[in-house]
Amino acid sequence: MSSSLEGKKAVITGASAGIGKHIAIKLAEEGCKVVLCSRSEDKLREVADRIKGKDVLVVPTDIRKEEDVKSMMRKTVEHFGGLDILVNNAGVIRYGDMEDFSTEDYKAVMETNVDGTFYATREALPYIKESKGNIVFIGSFDSNHPRSFNPIYASSKWWVKGFAHSIEAIFGKDGVAVTLVNPSEVRTEIPSEDGTLYKDKFNEGEMLEPEEVAETVLFALKRTKNATVSQLDLYRRDKLHDFF
Repeated sequence: MSSSLEGKKAVITGASAGIGKHIAIKLAEEGCKVVLCSRSEDKLREVADRIKGKDVLVVPTDIRKEEDVKSMMRKTVEHFGGLDILVNNAGVIRYGDMEDFSTEDYKAVMETNVDGTFYATREALPYIKESKGNIVFIGSFDSNHPRSFNPIYASSKWWVKGFAHSIEAIFGKDGVAVTLVNPSEVRTEIPSEDGTLYKDKFNEGEMLEPEEVAETVLFALKRTKNATVSQLDLYRRDKLHDFF
């Protein structure tokens, strides 16, 4: 059983590339009115052009800045009259040994993955409660496992996991559906540990594609009103063998 997304209003953070871009495209194809958010207006315009003919609003937003997020949400509601879906996708990763991990890199990860997720969720909740809509959090394989080579990123995603399930616990009674999606590595513009972008370092089929994550988000969003997909772990098939 699934429900239609036709006419639903959706905000996607980090929508200029990778997973966020493909989620936005998929939702637009399903008839959603989409709000594209990221810091790069030029890249957002490119995504908007790809969804030409659909209802799309481009709102350049630095998710790390509280006032930017508040302004984005006001523009969304003024333009579309409400909100049904929030996809908390924006995120960054940094690598480094703990002894040498810079404060600048620490702040970049925490301000984006933690603070930005909090700001967007807080500002969206009144409208999501009203529409009995959905909030999707893009977590990570690292949400479930300690990581020896990127502890700060992993910790930020453990926070996202705890926050997502806590929001579900609080607002599920109000009809809000909350989903945490934990993918393993995705072939996007995210840099690997050696600095090479995943999309350049790996060939198709060697890791997850952003379209696969977008399809997973779509599955969660299309559940009927009495159901929520609490958590989905989306891994490449050999991931656990590789990890353990």
